[in-house]
Amino acid sequence: MNLGSTCLTALLAAQLGAAVPAQAEECCAVVELRQYITYPGKRDDLATLFEREFIESQEEVGIRVLGQFRDFNDPHRFTWLRGFSAMPARKQALTEFYTGPLWKRWKSAANATLYDNDDVLLLKPASAGSGFALDAVKRPGKNVTAPQAGLIVATLYFFKQPVSAEFISGFNADLAPIFQRSGARIIGRFVSEKSVNTFAQLPVREDVNVFVWLARFADRADYDSYSARLAQDTRWRDHLFAALYNSLAEAPRTLMLEPTARSLIR
Repeated sequence: MNLGSTCLTALLAAQLGAAVPAQAEECCAVVELRQYITYPGKRDDLATLFEREFIESQEEVGIRVLGQFRDFNDPHRFTWLRGFSAMPARKQALTEFYTGPLWKRWKSAANATLYDNDDVLLLKPASAGSGFALDAVKRPGKNVTAPQAGLIVATLYFFKQPVSAEFISGFNADLAPIFQRSGARIIGRFVSEKSVNTFAQLPVREDVNVFVWLARFADRADYDSYSARLAQDTRWRDHLFAALYNSLAEAPRTLMLEPTARSLIR
């Protein structure tokens, strides 16, 4: 079935009464999704350095370090998330951190692990209550070194135009309940933050329009079970799958993320 984006909007917005419940005390108004490619054999070196030196030091200047991950499918990819209360606060915090003594001390060691660090998405919560709810989560201490159990899956939908309010409403009303019934525990939904990047020293992908949703699974087997159940959902399989894919600028990207030892999101 070939359904265009208009049909997708109609399908997805049809059940607004089933919207995802809002989360309380969400974090944060601005979120960076940062995907780094490390040199072979260097990802663990970066993870160790990051968790020892770059968590508390960023949070001291007002940055919320949300999560650090090894990519399940790519041994060279290190992905992490950080948040800010607003765009002006982001500029101030980044300026303070990257001109500070700790970054100057460790930047050469960090940069030596990195082949590429320019794949950065600047995001904001897609709707009220769709950010991360982390107030009750405690970060493991520096003495913890073993990776956390669990799997975080981030799904990225790219559009030709800015993500519409109709798509967001439809996702909340129809797609999210189907994904949740199949076993996904959704922890956040975000869209591109289209404000100008006011900290030009760190580039972001300003030319993309993306919707990102993240879900928690117990492990890869749990995710595979979810995928099998989703494939059996007739509304997803026979209608919404094609409608969604036909509305996108490119195929969705799925990031399979394993939390590191001190990741807040896990």
